[in-house]
Amino acid sequence: MKNYLKICLIFLIFLSFHDYSFANKKILRWAADAEGNAPYIFQDPKVPINNIGFEVDIVNAICKELDRTPVFVQNQWDGLIPGLYRKDYDIAINGLEITEDRKQKVLFSKPYYLTFEQLVVLQNENRINSLADLVGRKAGALKNSLAERILLAKGGIEVRSYEGEVNAFQDMLNGRIDACLVDAPIALYYAAWNPQYKLVGQPIGEISYGIAIRKEDTTLYNDINRAIDKISKSGELRKILEQWNLWNYMMAIYLDDKSESNIPPTKYEAYLAAQGRELDFWEQMERYVSFLPVFGQAALVTLGLSVVSMLVAIIFGLFVALVRVYAPPPFSKLAVMYIEVIRGTPLLIQLLIIFYTLPTFGINLTPFWAAVIGLGLNYAAYEAENYRAGLFSVHKGQMEAAISLGMTKSQALRHIILPQALRLVLPPVTNDFISLLKDSSLVSVITMVELTKVYNYIASTYFDFFGTGIIVAIIYLLLGLPFVKFSRMAEKKFNIDKSKSMMNV
Repeated sequence: MKNYLKICLIFLIFLSFHDYSFANKKILRWAADAEGNAPYIFQDPKVPINNIGFEVDIVNAICKELDRTPVFVQNQWDGLIPGLYRKDYDIAINGLEITEDRKQKVLFSKPYYLTFEQLVVLQNENRINSLADLVGRKAGALKNSLAERILLAKGGIEVRSYEGEVNAFQDMLNGRIDACLVDAPIALYYAAWNPQYKLVGQPIGEISYGIAIRKEDTTLYNDINRAIDKISKSGELRKILEQWNLWNYMMAIYLDDKSESNIPPTKYEAYLAAQGRELDFWEQMERYVSFLPVFGQAALVTLGLSVVSMLVAIIFGLFVALVRVYAPPPFSKLAVMYIEVIRGTPLLIQLLIIFYTLPTFGINLTPFWAAVIGLGLNYAAYEAENYRAGLFSVHKGQMEAAISLGMTKSQALRHIILPQALRLVLPPVTNDFISLLKDSSLVSVITMVELTKVYNYIASTYFDFFGTGIIVAIIYLLLGLPFVKFSRMAEKKFNIDKSKSMMNV
């Protein structure tokens, strides 16, 4: 077991620095949310381990002009701009609308795409044909998007916000909302071809997508703009957009390019072919098997993160428990305060504070170590209470007897009290590890790509939340089972040792 933990620790130390410590100036780190859906960035239906999308192609074209190597960094969509100022990456590009409030925080490149908002309803819905028809009804939109702002500004509409538009479409099918307001590319890729939905009304508003750059990075800002100019004038930008079936009248006016083109929408057609064809049982099984390498890599991250975090929780939790029970009042009160504050506040908030707030004080942790510290310190509070219960379950007469035999208090604690207490708390500690394993899914908000995040990627790409969900649930179960078995073996061993010692007495 010790060797296994050492191997995990070495692997994870390597993992924690991977992709975040580039010294090569030729690298351009760019961020997006791969759960952001087609056609922006999404998993290749043929090779799920690869990211594709029109923004992936645009970044590659820009990097070619700048003679740089693109390196993708995953982040939540609504955390892309905060991540810029943590310096986790150089630019952010993921359908970020150029708005006045965002321009106060970042530099935006020249627009690389112009589009509009589109209303989507169910095929049998005939009452809704405009924003005005949504008054008194429920509508969904991407959280913190321009679509959400338009719905809120209209007034009288019950607005539901979503982490991804796919979830909004699913809620519409389930009857929870009446319509969705989404960017036109999303409507094209998820609704226009689907017989369950239809696009209604006229184009709403005008959206300009730009690349977000830190305000102080003016040199990079100028380089990016020059690269966009070059790919626009060379026709490369139009070629990319036409391949994804995204060229529109707004882009034709913006780039002053109203010429005819013979570039077929090959990438859009490939997407439709992957989505529209019904698979038989064995083809579906083959698709699920193709997911396993991606899920396997994510499972290693989840397992390693959980093991290291639990080690932190066990060690620090024991320290807090000992301070609470045996330290003098000023220190014991601090231990109580720590336990109550940590247990009384959400883990998600703690992770966000550690990741996004600490850098303002000069503490800039990698996503891995921010996740380890967040999970470890959170669960340490629970472990401290487990240990306290274990310590109090050992009769106080044993401490008195040990001291009367010449032991110091620390010797009695180490040799008499702690071994018994730790044996008693083994089952709840194991339960907490299983809980931590599942709570590790929260670390996706701080750019960690673990098992649940990968599930969301793939399920959104294939509209298959059930089948892929079953696979991921089984993987979580398999990850936890060895530790449950280890706990039972340890309990059995300790119980045998206890029985033998009692017989000897």
